[in-house]
Amino acid sequence: MLSYPVRIALIAALGGFLFGFETVVISGAEQTLEKIWHLSSWWQGFTVSSSLYGTIIGSLVAGFPAQWYGRKRTLEIVAIFFIVAAVGCASVSAWGLFIFFRIIGGLAVGASSVIAPMYISEIAPAGLRGRLAGSFQLNIVAGIFIAYLTNFAFSGMGADAWRWMLGVMTVPAVLFAILVLRIPESPRWLILNNNEEAARPVLARLGEQNVEAAIGAIRTSVREHEGASARERLFRMRYIKPILFAVLLAMFNQLSGINAILYYAPRIFQMAGFDQGDAYLQPVYIGAANLLFTLIAMTVIDRYGRKKLLIIGSLGMILFLGLTAMFFKGVDVGGAAHAAGGNKFVLLYLIGFIAFFAFSQGAVIWVFISEIFPNSVRSQGGSLGSFTHWIMAAIISMTFPVIVEGSKNGGYHSFLFYSGMMVLHLLFVWKFLPETKGRTLEEIQKELGIK
Repeated sequence: MLSYPVRIALIAALGGFLFGFETVVISGAEQTLEKIWHLSSWWQGFTVSSSLYGTIIGSLVAGFPAQWYGRKRTLEIVAIFFIVAAVGCASVSAWGLFIFFRIIGGLAVGASSVIAPMYISEIAPAGLRGRLAGSFQLNIVAGIFIAYLTNFAFSGMGADAWRWMLGVMTVPAVLFAILVLRIPESPRWLILNNNEEAARPVLARLGEQNVEAAIGAIRTSVREHEGASARERLFRMRYIKPILFAVLLAMFNQLSGINAILYYAPRIFQMAGFDQGDAYLQPVYIGAANLLFTLIAMTVIDRYGRKKLLIIGSLGMILFLGLTAMFFKGVDVGGAAHAAGGNKFVLLYLIGFIAFFAFSQGAVIWVFISEIFPNSVRSQGGSLGSFTHWIMAAIISMTFPVIVEGSKNGGYHSFLFYSGMMVLHLLFVWKFLPETKGRTLEEIQKELGIK
């Protein structure tokens, strides 16, 4: 039977499943919606990326209700937003209303990307924290895989197939809303809010050997910050290292081009010469590779550490993004420059990229950002990292169709740029990023020189 920390971490991580599903499910509907509403490439990019504007807002503001009302209550609200978004997107016919519900879904994704990893890191024992916090990412890629699978399953259902693709998210959203009622509040949040009595039984049930010593360590880590405003707490020189690490890691995560590939997978495969049916099937292979290599990463992240995974992943992503760029050199938007037999290579290259991304950045980002900020500013720090991540996601997702359709070599230029960014990412991780494996959150704080 699963231990108590594992059970409640997996429930919180279901927010990641909905995150992943909502993020990529639009890939199956985007070309149909382009025809229904007669969208230009710019407005198509806006429609696809519209949820990301909600995600930006959600990630930016989520830290505040999490700080004021608690992690659990905020997750309950997030679950309701996911339900509303799924029902709304599947039922409307007006473009403006569709954008509205996409933004609602984005608010839920942005908030869950901050609150769920934060909650998991605060309830997880140090020796399990990498794997448990990484379970959020595992659920993200599971959601991505299921979204690709349901998109393929519904693709032959006629004119309303897109409604089924978007509406099926209601099922996991309702399940998440029910299960999140069963988890306890974060003991660290309870202590931060002077409710040590409520925190004691939670810490004991989480397996804390010395509850009073744990409460004392948490209290000490936040005592000097009491009385300061949230903004004053975070934006101080003493926090410059975790701020820079979180922002740069979040930027490089999206500068890999991951969201362009996930959002536009069927379009990319059509560019490579696949017919429409196969263009919906190939993303299923990408989703499966994403899930498999995230599972592998989860088994080794606490053994080998975050930094080694990031370095290995950088090398692989540089290679496979570069190969993808060379494949698309000279390919127009219809993929006419390659014979149908040649398109198998782009599938292999993109699976290779996804494998190394999942093994490294995909598995590490939410774990690392949830670890490096002190208890007193973790909610604000998590919001900053997530906000940066989603700002970059919106830029990448909105500009990709414009670049690809605006130039004969748009695919080549896009993937070459992503490969170059991973070279910079490799240098950043190798020279500057600290290792956090096996340390308590309070020990990480001391190692970063935050006293």
